[in-house]
Amino acid sequence: MKFKKTFILLFSFISLFLFIGCNQKKSVSRNLNLENINQLNSDTFTCTFDGIEHDFIVELPVQKDTSKNDAIKSVPLVILLPGYSNTADHLRFTTGFHKEANSRGYAAVYVTGSISKYEKTGGLGWNSGIAAKGNPDVEFIVALTEYLQKEYGFDKERTFAAGFSNGGFMIHRLAMEAGNTFRAVACVAGKMPEKVWNNRNRKNHIGVMQITGEKDDVVPKRFDGTVNNSRDPAIEDVMDYWALSNGLKTIAVENVARGSKLTKWNSGNKDCQVWHLLVKDSHHFWPTEQINGIDGNTVILDFFDAN
Repeated sequence: MKFKKTFILLFSFISLFLFIGCNQKKSVSRNLNLENINQLNSDTFTCTFDGIEHDFIVELPVQKDTSKNDAIKSVPLVILLPGYSNTADHLRFTTGFHKEANSRGYAAVYVTGSISKYEKTGGLGWNSGIAAKGNPDVEFIVALTEYLQKEYGFDKERTFAAGFSNGGFMIHRLAMEAGNTFRAVACVAGKMPEKVWNNRNRKNHIGVMQITGEKDDVVPKRFDGTVNNSRDPAIEDVMDYWALSNGLKTIAVENVARGSKLTKWNSGNKDCQVWHLLVKDSHHFWPTEQINGIDGNTVILDFFDAN
């Protein structure tokens, strides 16, 4: 009888431990640091992480008082991830995100991905969780972010990330696995990979924004049936998940330029909001004022401001 009670107590303890463990926010385990950091010119740098080379471009807000060395300290930081086969410089050129970010007081850092060291073929990209194996990109991005925070004195409580396409896939993974590093993230034309979805947290504490083109076939959607041909979850389910796991219930739907819709979940507080912008008639693009009547840079920065 004593053995039976001991067994029951032990079983109960193990079950409770597993339940708590499975529902805690994941934290990144990292033993590596950035190495071989070199400055190529005034704003472009290279570094290696786990033997993999990356480059990044740092765009700082205009200093209000150039006589003070700490003029850029304590400003918010946005990490920007380009799509597959694209570089930091390409995302900088095509979006110009840093221009409005800098004017609002944000530092913007564009980062180039790498070729998978397991495949050793293909283009530059991010290990978003689609492939069975991949580079330690979550750990790298966290390491880079921590380096930038220390080097420039950026505000650790106001650190954000945004990405396009494959960089957007990576944003969903970062939100899931590096929520302790980022306050909020924004995904443009991206999806949540099946493996990330299957290992999702029960609870989160991070703001998440999604920008989806209504006619973007890369992002699985329930309303047009594209999810039926995808192993990845419908973006509607993904956004409902982010809202529910952040404890959000209030929903507001706004009609914005040219028939686009902006859905917002929030709790009434400036914390962990979830937004989904569905861009009317748009395909796999970063929205612009000229083409869509919506400036993707502006709406992303509005979202970061709201968080």
